[in-house]
Amino acid sequence: MLHKIQFLAFTTALWIIGSGSVRAQDALPSEMQPDTPMAEVDRFDFLVYNLDGPLPLTDNPANELYHGIWNQGATFSYPNLQLPDTLAIDLRGYCMPTPSSRINDVFGFRPRRRRVHYGLDIKVEKGDTIRAAFDGKVRTRTFNKRGYGNYVIIRHENGLETLYGHLSESLVRENQLVHAGDPIGLGGSTGRSTGNHLHFETRLLGTALNPALMFDFQNGQSTGKQYIFSRKTATKEVQSSAAYVKVRQGDTLSAIAKRSGSSVKTICKLNGITQKSIIRPGQRLRVR
Repeated sequence: MLHKIQFLAFTTALWIIGSGSVRAQDALPSEMQPDTPMAEVDRFDFLVYNLDGPLPLTDNPANELYHGIWNQGATFSYPNLQLPDTLAIDLRGYCMPTPSSRINDVFGFRPRRRRVHYGLDIKVEKGDTIRAAFDGKVRTRTFNKRGYGNYVIIRHENGLETLYGHLSESLVRENQLVHAGDPIGLGGSTGRSTGNHLHFETRLLGTALNPALMFDFQNGQSTGKQYIFSRKTATKEVQSSAAYVKVRQGDTLSAIAKRSGSSVKTICKLNGITQKSIIRPGQRLRVR
């Protein structure tokens, strides 16, 4: 009888232990999960990668915002879609596209070239790894001889589309899902480029936004957990960077018009002056 009681007590103890919510992994080696390979750990530079929960990756990122438009042929073409008045763009889960902090050219209008520079030019060397800024899906991977060279466009869950230009090589394919930090290309100088650099753009429904509003390349981090987009502010930023010049010593209205790609008539109308008005060095004139 004593042996039966001891046996029942022993089996009961085993049942209680086995039904508990906590198990020692060593006891069940067949159910243990393997450690993360070091190759996966080394894939990220933790100085530039934010581990604070990104949005979940889906096969149709920001589909409600883009109304199902997925055009691999056009760079940024959304003719029937209107920008929201405001939008909170989630910057969590970002990865700096490159650890380089040297900015060769900023966002804005270039009077000498008479065109707007829609992104940042970041100094990289040929073959440097370029990484996806957020989780997303590759919309375009192509080549443009007179423009971006080899370039990739990725659409992200937060509504942004990022462009990576002048790559020496693309490492992804169209319609591929990528995570923030995944290698998507190698630095280079293909297309219309005078040296190795990454041309990096951030766009919302085709409208170029200054990447510096979201990425602080000097400190290798995002500018915050979110960026509040305002259609009014975004329009003003492009216009302000594209619309004003400072009068130089010896300048004339015709010289300013030629330099800025505008016309004397337009400059006069925008500034409430006439062709006979006196302009002074240091004065700011709107040209577009």
